[in-house]
Amino acid sequence: MKNLNCPQCDIHRFVVKNALNEGVVVTVNEQCEVIAVHAADSLVGFDLTVVYCLGCSWYGSPKSLRKGKHK
Repeated sequence: MKNLNCPQCDIHRFVVKNALNEGVVVTVNEQCEVIAVHAADSLVGFDLTVVYCLGCSWYGSPKSLRKGKHK
């Protein structure tokens, strides 16, 4: 399954955050689903509506990563 990339730096790793500002590393698949990179990490309690790029300052919704929505 292909992962969507950051519109600025073209990497496919992001972070999602919870209310305590803790983060979990994730990827976003072609269906715009947010998936934890490490299977043991739970996404319960994390805001999955905003992803933060690990490579640059970009952040936005997973749907904004969809092909044709950037670059």
